[in-house]
Amino acid sequence: MEYRHRELERKFSEASLFFKAVLVTGARQVGKSTMLKHLAKNENRTIVTMDNEMDRELAKNDPGLFFQTYKPPILIDEIQKAPQLLEHIKIMCDERDERGRFWLTGSQRKKLMEKAQDTLAGRLGILRLYGLSQREKAGVLDPVALDFSIGSLRKCLKIISLMYSGIYGKAVL
Repeated sequence: MEYRHRELERKFSEASLFFKAVLVTGARQVGKSTMLKHLAKNENRTIVTMDNEMDRELAKNDPGLFFQTYKPPILIDEIQKAPQLLEHIKIMCDERDERGRFWLTGSQRKKLMEKAQDTLAGRLGILRLYGLSQREKAGVLDPVALDFSIGSLRKCLKIISLMYSGIYGKAVL
């Protein structure tokens, strides 16, 4: 199956350069794991999923040993299944100033979000991934950031004016 690029990729890459840890949340099956695994292909990043029972039990029972076994930079998929790791991630974030060491995916569960925000305050960027947009389905992604400068907005206003005036000219305006 061919990978579909997501609009959130650019924002995620920017967040990864700014925060020490980045969490991508969203509903089931929207592509959180797929997107981050795709982005991790070109990096020397450890990938661990908490769907794996042995890894999940290790993470829950001995987070220190877990991080000796799986060293950052790391992608931890389904972090909500082992929230015990969050406290250890905080400690590791405080030990080094390296950005983007921890990539996390998780569902939008209230307890996970509260614990992550409390434990990793100032260290964690949280992004939400939604289902595929029509633009993503069509493969039409704008690589340039949206421009909200005054000049750009004036151009948009002029275009909108022309659209509203249409064939009737000033009679409609």
